[in-house]
Amino acid sequence: MGKALGRGFESLIPDELYDDDFDVTADEDEKVSKLTEIELEKIKRDENQPRKDFSEEALSMLADSIKKHGVLQPIVVTKEEDSYKIVAGERRWRAAKMAGLKKIPVIVRSIDAQNRLELSIIENAQREDLNAIELATAYMKLKTQFNLSAKEIATKIGKSEKSIEGTIRLLRLPEEAKKIMVKERLSEGVMKPLVSADPEMVMAILPKIVEEGWTARKVERYISENKKKSSTAIVKANLFAKDEERISKKYNATTKIHGRSITITCKNKEELKKLIEILK
Repeated sequence: MGKALGRGFESLIPDELYDDDFDVTADEDEKVSKLTEIELEKIKRDENQPRKDFSEEALSMLADSIKKHGVLQPIVVTKEEDSYKIVAGERRWRAAKMAGLKKIPVIVRSIDAQNRLELSIIENAQREDLNAIELATAYMKLKTQFNLSAKEIATKIGKSEKSIEGTIRLLRLPEEAKKIMVKERLSEGVMKPLVSADPEMVMAILPKIVEEGWTARKVERYISENKKKSSTAIVKANLFAKDEERISKKYNATTKIHGRSITITCKNKEELKKLIEILK
């Protein structure tokens, strides 16, 4: 089973990213966990779980996904006499019931094992030799498999809530970018501006960051300038699009409007002669 035991559920919830390649507690997780399938009727929600309301629309969408692909990531439960209590994954459990499933894949942990694993993750997260992606993965594991908020994680780790959230956002980077970040030991500060950039821009700018040693400020400036250029080009293109189409149809020729100029291109000399006669 290997590192599969340590995975979150990014396949079902796009904004909950989790990369088990950087899970430094996967081996410990395997020692204290058991991956199996359990009947849905034997599983119950945690009555102390603060989240009570679930969007019916979101659950319905997840149920449809489960019908097509199954439950791609297991929920986490603890054994209680003849039943199992959900630690993390109530949303998937509810959706699985809506989808008509009889069983669901689960990671079974004892309360003691759960506490030990949480402690292991926190201890690893406090280590100074972890790279930022491993750190982000540890935080995300606490969030997805222990239902801890960023504020609760911050309290346990001894950092600010803003710092925790910023580090977790690094998991939104393209997979290749995360690997390059780790390999080249790029700082969290330099990579943070890339989180909101297009993947194509991220991969285009990374070689420059590595080879030229760009600072976070330079990365931010580059992204800002290129976003402005891109937005301006789009606005200009959309501004005259209808006019270009109208003129092209009227004169049966390709029309381009740029700046203060209009370029009309004919297919051949005969078409050009006809256009000249019309414009006389």
